[in-house]
Amino acid sequence: DEKNQGSEEIKKTLRFAEILEGSARHTGIHAAGVIIAPDTLENYIPLCTAKDADLLVTQYDGKYVESAGMLKMDFLGLKTLSIINDAIRNIKKSRGIHINIEQIPLDDPATFALYQRGDTVGTFQFESEGMQQYLRDLKPTNIEDLIAMNALFRPGPMQFIPSFINRKHGTEKVEYPHPMLEGILKHTYGIMVYQEQIMQTAQIMGGFSLGGADLLRRAMGKKDAKTMEQQKEVFIKGAAEKQVDAAKATEVFEIMQKFAEYGFNRSHSAAYSVVAYQTAYLKANYTAEYMSAVLTRNMSDIKKITFFMDECRRLGLTVLGPDINESNLEFSVNKQGQIRFGLAAVKGVGELAVESVIEERANGIFTHIFDFSSRVNLRAMNKRCFESLVYAGAFDCFQDMHRAQYFAADAEQVNTIEKAIRYGNALQESKKSTQINMFGESEESDLPLPPVPAAVPWSKMTLLANEKEVIGFYLSGHPLDAYKTEIKEFCTFSVSDLSEPAKLRGKEISFTGIIAGVNHRTNKNGAPYGSFTVEGFEGSATLFLFSENYLRFKHLLVPDTFVYISARVEQRQGQENQLEVRVVNMIHLDEVAQARTKQVLLTIHLNDLSESLVNHLSQFIEKHPGNTGIRFMVLDTVNNSRLEFVPKKGKIAMNHDILTRLASMDDVKLSVNA
Repeated sequence: DEKNQGSEEIKKTLRFAEILEGSARHTGIHAAGVIIAPDTLENYIPLCTAKDADLLVTQYDGKYVESAGMLKMDFLGLKTLSIINDAIRNIKKSRGIHINIEQIPLDDPATFALYQRGDTVGTFQFESEGMQQYLRDLKPTNIEDLIAMNALFRPGPMQFIPSFINRKHGTEKVEYPHPMLEGILKHTYGIMVYQEQIMQTAQIMGGFSLGGADLLRRAMGKKDAKTMEQQKEVFIKGAAEKQVDAAKATEVFEIMQKFAEYGFNRSHSAAYSVVAYQTAYLKANYTAEYMSAVLTRNMSDIKKITFFMDECRRLGLTVLGPDINESNLEFSVNKQGQIRFGLAAVKGVGELAVESVIEERANGIFTHIFDFSSRVNLRAMNKRCFESLVYAGAFDCFQDMHRAQYFAADAEQVNTIEKAIRYGNALQESKKSTQINMFGESEESDLPLPPVPAAVPWSKMTLLANEKEVIGFYLSGHPLDAYKTEIKEFCTFSVSDLSEPAKLRGKEISFTGIIAGVNHRTNKNGAPYGSFTVEGFEGSATLFLFSENYLRFKHLLVPDTFVYISARVEQRQGQENQLEVRVVNMIHLDEVAQARTKQVLLTIHLNDLSESLVNHLSQFIEKHPGNTGIRFMVLDTVNNSRLEFVPKKGKIAMNHDILTRLASMDDVKLSVNA
């Protein structure tokens, strides 16, 4: 009986499963889908209320709602449009020029020069590395080139890009499937790029109606063999009526069929390419204003901000830190054409506080911290705001004080920020309670300015660390800046390269970074090991140390330690296709110059050789005797000759300081034999 009962339960479960199979597991709402009807929607389709909202949604699936006669439209938001709008506003503010983006010339030489350089970082649609390289090869000269590249740069049609480029430059013959198709394929050099071209071919050669051509395109895209075979016969028959023989018609149909798998909607590509062109136009002609807008719209993403800040520097733009007397809410461009950091991007400073600052600044710039605290709205600007602004360098415009002084306390343990807030509150209260004397004049209290304690200025590392705390990255420099010579001479890669280990497979690599985080752990066998995060100029990576390596380098696993790492990129043990960066050696970055330098070569051009330079170098070597070899090379570029020699006192001490000083000498070029 139990056995039979069990069998019945199984049968019931299976029947229930059959009923459930194919049913929707849960409901979902399309983020951008909007249903349009000629009248009230409830007259046509079933509706319900969305969860946690008053919005009405259809209970029909998106695939079937059009079958009910509804029009389904996707309304998508595009951040790029906000960037364009911000850039236009920046241009109006900084230059007094109003740009109507819909009326810009589509043949602007500066814009196409930008595309030809592949200088498209921060623009729309064309900023990937692969696209940049193709643009350099293509050297586009008109909007049609951009529309085509936008459509071709996708999996599938990408294989036709080299042919497209070669045909444009005349290194490959432009061939058309049939002379009657030249008009529709001329702009794409005989290559079927767009879905519309396939439809036009069906119309022109096969005699299809517009609706019939669209059905053919859909069938080709879906690889509907039965429908395509039927349509092929219709196409060949229609082509025969236009005096095209069956063999040629079959050949053209097969070409259409091949490209239909990849064909892209031209109207979509054209619309996006025009927006892309608009961004490139603004970047090419109003670079600072455009990049300021790009930075503003990426303020919430520290990684992107850092990336675009680097792009600004590459373009020769100066990006200045926040300034209480010049910064606005967002990134902006000052009168000198420099980009100024926005105050709202500083952690701990709210929009209300920034608006208070900007509103009061209209009455005149702030002259010192006590002037600032006595004028702004202290209900919006609290102690945390003051501290964040100091850390970010927003008060550096008050040149009579440095950042450490704001946190310096007096004998009563009250620091300058607290004094400024007390002073501001007292002065503002005094103004409120001012009495009008018998002559109708106001009597304001003349409060003396509090004294500012002396303090030792912060070290560069402390200053930068505090900047990073409130901004998210190093703004006025980078801690590794002091080690640029070591990085140039001894590093083969950077931390950011570790994000793509496949490119480093089997290589021995060396790089520098700062220890940002450490975890000391124990495995299931009780053996200790550790993981640590190392940060470079761009990006960070997490590495592991096991067994002997962990014991050897454990003393370096301290946050804010500067390290030089040698490693190998190998396959992870027991895991196919998984790579790991295996640390081989690790030393403090201060020690790498001494540990790795075998000999230094100082190169001097004959024109720069002088008695004073020789004396300076001789004295420097005599002052720092050591064990590192040193030699000189004098270059005569006129006669194409060189002279190499070793000084009598041919050894020099080597450390970070000496290496840096040698690298910074005028008229001398340093290279290291490691």
